[in-house]
Amino acid sequence: MSCGPRRDGGCLAQIKETKGIAHVSNEKTGSITTAEPTIEKETRSEEELDLPWQVVVHNDPVNLMSYVTIVFQRVFGYPRERAERHMLEVHHKGRSILWSGMRERAELYVQQLHGYLLLATLEKAC
Repeated sequence: MSCGPRRDGGCLAQIKETKGIAHVSNEKTGSITTAEPTIEKETRSEEELDLPWQVVVHNDPVNLMSYVTIVFQRVFGYPRERAERHMLEVHHKGRSILWSGMRERAELYVQQLHGYLLLATLEKAC
């Protein structure tokens, strides 16, 4: 049991928790309130958690091809040949899927690519 706010040296309310139910009694009014605590959870469907996510880079007229290749090497740790292959796919097809996997890691990659000023998006894999 714990004491709630104090006024004039006494407890305004006393709180007692028993098996997840809170009992509150107020000395001044003589009332007793019983309420179950509200438990909020962030829930995601199993489908949303299981789906792989894709990091997609789009073509832009600003970044040099050599710069894009270097960024792919730094962010994803790709060898130069693989980074160049993705860069050429972006250049010729307008976009390339650079990575597929869990959402949190994909979000990190997209943020890093934005830091290098590349046009990148996060998409659900179909």
